[in-house]
Amino acid sequence: MNAEANQKEEALLAEAASAPFLKKMGIYTRLSGPGWLQGAITLGGGSLAGALYLGVIAGFGLLWLQPLAMICGIIMLSAIAYVTLSTEKAPFGLVNKHLSPALGWAWLIATVMANIVWCMPQFNLGRAAIQQNLIPAVGSSTNSTIAICVVFLVIAFFVNVLYQSEGKGAKIFDNIIKLMVALIVLSFFAVVVTLTIGGSLDWGAVLAGLIPNPALLFNPSAAHAELIAQSTQPEWWTDKIVNDQRDIIIAAFGTAVGINMTWLLPYSLLKKRWGKLQRGFSIFDLSIGLFIPFFLATGCVVLAAASQFHGQTGDVDPAAGEATLALLAEAHPGPSNDADLQLALTLVKRDNFQLATALEPLAGKTVSQTIFGFGVVGMALSTIIILMLINGLAFQELLGMPGSKGAYYLGCAVSGIAGFAGPFIWTGAAAAALAIPTSVIGGSLIPIAYFTFFLMMNSKKVLGENRPKGFARVVWNVLMGLATGIATLGSVWVLSGKVNFENWKGIIPAVGLLLLVFLFVVGTISFIKKESKEI
Repeated sequence: MNAEANQKEEALLAEAASAPFLKKMGIYTRLSGPGWLQGAITLGGGSLAGALYLGVIAGFGLLWLQPLAMICGIIMLSAIAYVTLSTEKAPFGLVNKHLSPALGWAWLIATVMANIVWCMPQFNLGRAAIQQNLIPAVGSSTNSTIAICVVFLVIAFFVNVLYQSEGKGAKIFDNIIKLMVALIVLSFFAVVVTLTIGGSLDWGAVLAGLIPNPALLFNPSAAHAELIAQSTQPEWWTDKIVNDQRDIIIAAFGTAVGINMTWLLPYSLLKKRWGKLQRGFSIFDLSIGLFIPFFLATGCVVLAAASQFHGQTGDVDPAAGEATLALLAEAHPGPSNDADLQLALTLVKRDNFQLATALEPLAGKTVSQTIFGFGVVGMALSTIIILMLINGLAFQELLGMPGSKGAYYLGCAVSGIAGFAGPFIWTGAAAAALAIPTSVIGGSLIPIAYFTFFLMMNSKKVLGENRPKGFARVVWNVLMGLATGIATLGSVWVLSGKVNFENWKGIIPAVGLLLLVFLFVVGTISFIKKESKEI
């Protein structure tokens, strides 16, 4: 953003301060930007899969979960924005100088790992949506897959070139991201409208599902109760389903905002040349660009999955329940009955292609395959673009070349080329070998990223006179403490449940827990020592 554009934006913000509500919202929406980047990355394959399984296991009962989890994430992103806009400096350097290089470099390395590894399933998701939903005629041959991935890579790299441009190029980039996020939301919204017209949604139950229900931490959803009563081992099934639901709840709260999202926000704010004037506006930006699209898109997927799969087994091959029945037999040797099989089948995870197929008799082929498939492709492509963007920003710091376009494009290429390989290696053991270490390290460092900015919001060395005072400081600390505590609980819960010293997959979560404890201790000691020194 050049000086003239910056002055124009500041004038519009000043005008908005005294404008009527609707005019103010119009000005804010026009000026918004970094929040939409957050929306573009969070609306990816992970959010899609999470929303699908929420609908499968709990129907409308956990509809409140992802929005509430995202609110906690936005609290911490707002703190990150406050620190960045108050100092107008890159946070990586601030963390290394005022807290600890261990925190800064752990944050950077985890971000790069996440950008490289999570790009792979996005390419895989996008090409499969084209081959199975949108254009089945292209087939699923290797040549077809390569051609689709080349198109994705070229588009994503071109859009990132726009991001590095000044003036019109950067504005075009902003508009492309806003348009992609809007089209994703509209695609899934069209599916829900069609289901509503067809009478497949009970909106009374939907609205009830928006009210937080902690009982699902301790009890199975109502749809499972009758089958549990008829099963051979009601207590085992109750524990199994409650544990699954609890894992979903805790994991969603702990991972509402990915480690690379915490890196993206401050650098995208600095790219816009925002400062202290935009501190309040940045919260609105996160709301309209991140929360609202996330709430609408994931909510629509939960509604569609719940209406088609919750408590239903007609779409599932009976063989799919064998693994769960084997666990039952291991715990309680003896014959199972029909209720056991039905329960096992109700817990089978479905993917987006199974959902599209299930919707076809109700919504028709155009909505279920074409529009739904378009939404999935939009999710994949927008996430690829932003993952490459974040990696470009991270490589600038990694190579000690802030602002370098060469370092930026190198980072983009590393993430993009790794993603290109995704459809060929993101399968079976190879996927686990990549996903497990990355998810463990990223998951263990999310609380550290939150904790780092919690400390920075309370640091006189970092913020000086901009450190919140009085009641505002109390509010910030209560909200940040709550969000950081929930993220930490989620990470510890998930990691501790995966510890197993009998194989490498089980050892990595133990390392993640040790890393979590180590960085918490290092961060706390460094903060106390450095804050105690005279400014």
